[in-house]
Amino acid sequence: MTIRRIAMLSVHTCPLATLGGKETGGMNVYVRELARELSSRGLAVDVFTRSQNPSLPRIRANGPLGPHGRVIHLPAGPEQPYDKNAVLQHLPQFVAGVRAFAAGEGIRYDILHSHYWLSAVAAEALAGEWRAPIVHMFHTLARLKNQVAQSPAEMESEQRIASETAIMGYADRIVAATTLEREQMEALYDADPAKISVVPPGVDLARFRRLPATEARAYVGVPADHNMILFVGRIQPIKGIDTLIRAVALTLAREPEFRSKTCLAIIGGDPDAGSERGEMARLKMLRETLGVGDMVTFLGSKDQDTLAYYYSAAAMVVAPSHYESFGMVALEAMACGAPVIASDVGGLSLNVAEGFNGYLVPSGDAEALADKVTLLLKYEGLRQQLGEQAIRWAERFSWGVIADEIMEVYHRALAETAASCGWRPPDAAAAQRGEERGS
Repeated sequence: MTIRRIAMLSVHTCPLATLGGKETGGMNVYVRELARELSSRGLAVDVFTRSQNPSLPRIRANGPLGPHGRVIHLPAGPEQPYDKNAVLQHLPQFVAGVRAFAAGEGIRYDILHSHYWLSAVAAEALAGEWRAPIVHMFHTLARLKNQVAQSPAEMESEQRIASETAIMGYADRIVAATTLEREQMEALYDADPAKISVVPPGVDLARFRRLPATEARAYVGVPADHNMILFVGRIQPIKGIDTLIRAVALTLAREPEFRSKTCLAIIGGDPDAGSERGEMARLKMLRETLGVGDMVTFLGSKDQDTLAYYYSAAAMVVAPSHYESFGMVALEAMACGAPVIASDVGGLSLNVAEGFNGYLVPSGDAEALADKVTLLLKYEGLRQQLGEQAIRWAERFSWGVIADEIMEVYHRALAETAASCGWRPPDAAAAQRGEERGS
């Protein structure tokens, strides 16, 4: 069965958006890089996303997503940054936009690949349009986020939970980032394990590679004799940044000599995201209260093209999240030769091999995190060894390898859908009719 056109749905966030904001992170990278890799293979990949800026071109082609990839911005509610939970009521407008676009170009799609629950709701409304199977990736799960929520404001809605439960049923194939995530889908949503394929996210090894330390340090402004501890991610309570700041304070209390030659750099944060301002203010107050205001710097969002410099300059990268379905930042850091200290949660538990490419610590345990931070600050040789091993670990996750596995999922979805519905994709049916006429 030949696959020629893929419609990717990323309703609430654009794969080309600057990373580090409230709704931009690993999923944006995943959609962009997978679309680019598939496009480089000659497949036509259209990524449909909600327009958040009416001044941007409706169609972005010939560049960010490769020679055959396009991003199509469709109106769905106000064309501005918007509460993603309110986007649900505007999905009919989004679906109508996808239909109109495809009809206007006279095209049909062989696969609908949806990302995040909102996109799967839209995919269900579109699937019958082209008899295209739905391949879905959740990226995060509401029930798991609610288990670690620290306030009512962080709780995900019952609507989302109900929708995710339904998606487990009607999606033709589900992509889980890890075996653990597949088990969580089975346990929390009663998902059918037979329809779940485990395919991890990838990493762009051309972009994320170890740069010369002198060059990287000069670029980010870290003196040659200083050690930079690095965090990259959104400024949200679920990311556990407060635990990291507490761990740095504990480390300096134990080893005062580190103070003059150690810093914590925090990359992430969207100044236009009002929901992040409260957490940012809380973290800044915490660093002052703990007496590490001179050690902790908030750098804001950074373009992905610059991140390799920060990873390469870092003595370590810390991912103190309370929940991560995979943890793409950890993989990017490893590809650049940085050892990773991460919370023992979700995909991080499987991506960080204890004592090989970094260390795992209990989520929210500042004492345990401080122990590992202190260890890596003390022993440069250990940092170098872990960093070398981290590079070898990351090499297994190239986007070429991951795209091969995703293509297998697509073909399986097509075959299963054809078998269950008794139809063949148009190209296969046409070939069959041709054979019959020639016989």
